[in-house]
Amino acid sequence: MRPLDSTLRRSLDLLASAVGLVLLAPIIIAISLAIKALDRGPVLYRATRIGKDKQPFRLYKFRTMIVDADRRGPAITAQGDARVTPIGRWLRRTKLDELPQILNVLRGEMSLVGPRPEDPRYVALYDQRQQQVLNVRPGITSAASLAYRHEERILAGHDWETVYREQIMPAKLAIDLDYITRRNIMKDLLLILRTIRAIFT
Repeated sequence: MRPLDSTLRRSLDLLASAVGLVLLAPIIIAISLAIKALDRGPVLYRATRIGKDKQPFRLYKFRTMIVDADRRGPAITAQGDARVTPIGRWLRRTKLDELPQILNVLRGEMSLVGPRPEDPRYVALYDQRQQQVLNVRPGITSAASLAYRHEERILAGHDWETVYREQIMPAKLAIDLDYITRRNIMKDLLLILRTIRAIFT
């Protein structure tokens, strides 16, 4: 990536995230209060993910599962997962559970647009070419995450982890690798608009 593109992208990330945090504050507060009122657990979920240059970081999300979900099942959520709370289902469907990642963007750990950050257990399975997605900051949205917006519906059945490892993950990585080789600021802006449209439709 050219230095100018990198600087412009980071400037866009900071400006959009700061403005977004202010504009979305009422929604963020309302969701936080709803989570607290409905199941009295922590509002945020902090997950370890692998970012740019293979550096681990803490990814923030609104908590959509029961408090001890990590001890009751796998890292990937399949369709009909009993660990997902009622409000969590709605947050996942609308993708509003991703809003706290604005903080990750402000901290420089993520970008608005980039490959979605993955769990270390699955990053360990990347081949040499797939590891190229780790050369850029991960994003809140990506071409692959839009293409697989309803991933949980695909991960139905008892063999869902094999389906994820052997089919979905390689397909998503291929989409992201193709995108980052051709990306520019205008394409990133269009992808953000497509993401907003997808949320409201």
